[in-house]
Amino acid sequence: MNIVVYPGTFDPITNGHTDLIERAASMFDRVIVAVAHSPRKQPTLSLDERVQLAREILDHLDNVEVVGFSCLLTQLVDRVGARIILRGLRAVSDFEYELQLANMNRALAPHVESLFLTPEVENSYISSTIVREIARLGGDVSSMVHPRIAQALAEHFRSA
Repeated sequence: MNIVVYPGTFDPITNGHTDLIERAASMFDRVIVAVAHSPRKQPTLSLDERVQLAREILDHLDNVEVVGFSCLLTQLVDRVGARIILRGLRAVSDFEYELQLANMNRALAPHVESLFLTPEVENSYISSTIVREIARLGGDVSSMVHPRIAQALAEHFRSA
């Protein structure tokens, strides 16, 4: 079975992420969306919330599974039997950091390859950081995220 792991904090999952996941689902037998705990990044939404929201908006994809993780990515990749890590590149500015991660993952697990995809042009400006900031300030993020995500962000920042 051809399995790919798409890791990220997904705080929140955006239309850009969903675009890559849908395309990966057509290329691989199984796509594991790996939601990182990432306490160092101090996520706005809890790990459980991020996993649940991703499951809700990706439930139309039969070969996609969403899992939370707090171990090394290469350990998760081995645990699920994958040999490919999918990463997204929005702009040239992403490349240096992503190359560093890919080389580190290769040093830790030489049998694992990194695959890079770019989002559709209409999603290339979207980042979770920008979405969170717009939502925090009461702005409309409905063109950047699934309606369920926009609702969850609005509820979160209303109660914060």
